[in-house]
Amino acid sequence: MQRWEERHGRIPHGAFVAMRSDWSQRWPSHARMHNRDAAGVAHFPGWSAEVLRLLHEDRGALAFGHETTDTDSGISVSRGDVSLERYVLDTDAWQIELLANLDQVPEAGALAVASWPKPKAGAGFPARVFAICPSS
Repeated sequence: MQRWEERHGRIPHGAFVAMRSDWSQRWPSHARMHNRDAAGVAHFPGWSAEVLRLLHEDRGALAFGHETTDTDSGISVSRGDVSLERYVLDTDAWQIELLANLDQVPEAGALAVASWPKPKAGAGFPARVFAICPSS
């Protein structure tokens, strides 16, 4: 993250931070998205606790997104460990999973727009997300 901030400046308070892994290119294949080994353990990238804490507690990021199905890595999820997702949600931040086309969004300076229905007592639901990108 230090190298990223050296190139683009400090992450602004209130930011939406998306982790680009290009994992969305595996969609719509459920098998490719989970990338399970012979023992059934999923192998997909996830956030680290150190980065999430730094982004939220030090930089003040309020929202997180990623291309995978979970905040935690596939190995963690396979063990039943979703502690990073719980961390994000317990901090009253929000997250969007299964983002696509992050390769078409600049590393910094885009405005993320997210909209979704608000179902009564809903825990998760589809969102429509698009980026307004600065002209180059």
